[in-house]
Amino acid sequence: MQRALKILLNLVLWGLVVSFVVFFHSRAELHRATTTVHSLTVVVTDSLQHENLVSTQMVRHWIEQSGVPTVGVPVAEVDLAGLERSVRDKGFVDRVSAYLTYDGELRVEVSQRRPIVRLMVDGEDSYLTDEGFIFPVPSQSAVYVPVVTGSYTLPVPPRYVGSVEEYVQQQIALSEAEIDTLQYEKVPLFRLTQQIADSVKTVRRMQVDRKGWLGGFKGPFEDYDEYDARVEAKRDEKAALRRQLRYMDRENEKQITRVTARQDAEREKQKKLQKRYEDFRKLINFVKYIEQDSFWRAEIVQIVASTMSSGDLRLELIPRTGRHTILFGRPERIEQKLDKLLAFYDKGLSNVGWDAFRTISVEYEGQVVCTK
Repeated sequence: MQRALKILLNLVLWGLVVSFVVFFHSRAELHRATTTVHSLTVVVTDSLQHENLVSTQMVRHWIEQSGVPTVGVPVAEVDLAGLERSVRDKGFVDRVSAYLTYDGELRVEVSQRRPIVRLMVDGEDSYLTDEGFIFPVPSQSAVYVPVVTGSYTLPVPPRYVGSVEEYVQQQIALSEAEIDTLQYEKVPLFRLTQQIADSVKTVRRMQVDRKGWLGGFKGPFEDYDEYDARVEAKRDEKAALRRQLRYMDRENEKQITRVTARQDAEREKQKKLQKRYEDFRKLINFVKYIEQDSFWRAEIVQIVASTMSSGDLRLELIPRTGRHTILFGRPERIEQKLDKLLAFYDKGLSNVGWDAFRTISVEYEGQVVCTK
């Protein structure tokens, strides 16, 4: 009896819960159908302390340009995903969240990206984050970060917006797909190579038809001159077939070589792109190292980056103190080079003066080379 009563009470309780959920859902649907958006609020998360790349006015302008209806529209008809997409497409926006409050307020919260360096290289003018995300410098705002100038070529196309790593991975995937496609093109060529080899064996086995009694010796019914003529004709036929097969084999090998060359070219493109991406990451690490050191952050006012004929990245530094240029070389052994330079500052320039040299090179391990 008590067990049955407990089961009944549980059923009643669950029935009430289901009824409440259905009732609340229906009321919520009715509310959404009858409530319209009465206001739009934009909140920008300032992760850059006293500097802003994104303003509320900019976000409102983007929303207006997107064509997504907002104020005055029933809340059930607001395209929140489309609204977020229209704002997120701007490179300097990191995250965006759009949602509606119960009373019909549309709130859009935006988090801006944090650049670590400004790239003014090879005709570009973009910001770069420490994750390797590139986006254009906004026309109405700016952030004080180190500047990289020079002829350095980025591993992405001009005016690219997005993650450099993702772009490189996509390009390598496309290249691998092209290599696979070219490999499939080789399959019929390899088959033809085998067919030519089989045909060569067949030609080698070709013999003159014998007309003798036993088929193996010239018999009384065969004239010697006729037999010699047929032997000569068969020899000429085999020679012609061999020449034709050799020609076919050469042309087929040329085609295989051409396809292989295209595959090798794709692999070479991959190697160069990977190398450029590695240098790109080294540039980021160099800037991060400079920014984490209070002395070098204040001393280095400009970084000049260039791509050498070998494809390597080379850096020159413009210091705040003195009139010299620091030839840093490849962005490797960063700590050792800067420690060596600092020691030279303390023990060398303090004696001869900060304007004594035109260039100071720390490219070579274990030495500092100066020119006047």
